[in-house]
Formats: sequence, structure tokens, C-alpha cells
Amino acid sequence: MLRGGLVASTSLPELDNGEVADALLLVGHAGSTLWPHFSAYLERSPGPDPLDRWTRFVIDPIARRFDCRALYPFEKPWWPFQRWVSEIEGLRPSPLGILIHPEYGLWHGYRAALAFRNAIPVPARTKLAHACDNCRDKPCMSACPAEAISTDGFAVEPCRSYLASDSGRASCMRVGCLARNTCPIGAEYRYMDSQLRFHMAAL
Repeated sequence: MLRGGLVASTSLPELDNGEVADALLLVGHAGSTLWPHFSAYLERSPGPDPLDRWTRFVIDPIARRFDCRALYPFEKPWWPFQRWVSEIEGLRPSPLGILIHPEYGLWHGYRAALAFRNAIPVPARTKLAHACDNCRDKPCMSACPAEAISTDGFAVEPCRSYLASDSGRASCMRVGCLARNTCPIGAEYRYMDSQLRFHMAAL
């Protein structure tokens, strides 16, 4: 799905010829709409980095069709996707470190960007409210069994150590991050269980 566009920005990327792009479109997803399509691809094409390969499989033909450059968050140089998201939608991280959307909550992502050498019409930029600002209880912090989430941010090592334990394998690795599941924002977009297990295994 189209997640917004950017023009007249100092963060627009360079194209292969060294010229700076005139427009950029962000492509992503919300909820589990991509999961059945990716799962079908995974059955046909097992191997390493399947989600990255599937993203290229979907996006590269679109880039060729519209004569633009496809950029991916998993390739070097590391493109400033979070900066683009901040400029386009104004999203900020949740205590888990994941950008939180006021409608989709923590159940969304950005898979690619399309950079155009010529100016094109793009959706108007929006500055969405930060969902965490109005969340008094902050259940994500108290729900984390590894105590990896605090006002100081997300601590990766306690999380990874817990996931490797028997308790972690029986909880977060099986049903998804307990703290993420507890967030009330966008609960209807929660990923399917199989999708959650895929992402936890990758983590």
C-alpha cells in the first residue's frame, strides 16, 4: 500500500546518475494483508532472507514499469527510511522502538521506496498524532517479561536473552512479543500468529 510521498526535501536520495530524485513514494503494509501472498511465495522459493527477496520480487517490476529506482530498508547504503517517515507522516517511536501509527498501532511497516527522477504528484504530507502521548497506563512497559522496555528506550540484550530461554520460547516466540500484543492501539490490525512467529524467529 502507498504510505505517502515526498518532494522538495533535502533528504531525497541520489539516483544512479548522481542526480537527486525529484519525488519519492513510500510503500508498505498494515496488518496481515501481505502475509498470504508472501506465504505462497515462501512455499515456492525457500531460502535465506525470504521477506527481502519477496519484496524485491514484487517491487522491482513496478520500478521498471514506471522508470524509477527501487530503494529498500535492508540494502546498503542504509537509506533514511525513518527520516522519510517522520517527514511524511510525523510518526515517532513507541517505547518498543517501533514507529507507532495512530490507526495501525505497531502492526505496520515500510518495505520499499520508489525514487523518481521527475516531479510527480504525491499525497499531501500529514502530521499524525503520537498515539503514546494519550496512553496513560502504557501497558507495553509492564507486560514485558524481560523488563526490556522503559522510559529510557528498548534494551535489546535482555529481550534476546529472554527469547532464548525456556520461558521466552513458550511465550513471546510462540505468540509474538507480549509487550507489543498488549498495546491497545490498532489491535484489529494485529499480525496473524504465523506472521508473528516468523518475525520473532528473525529477531
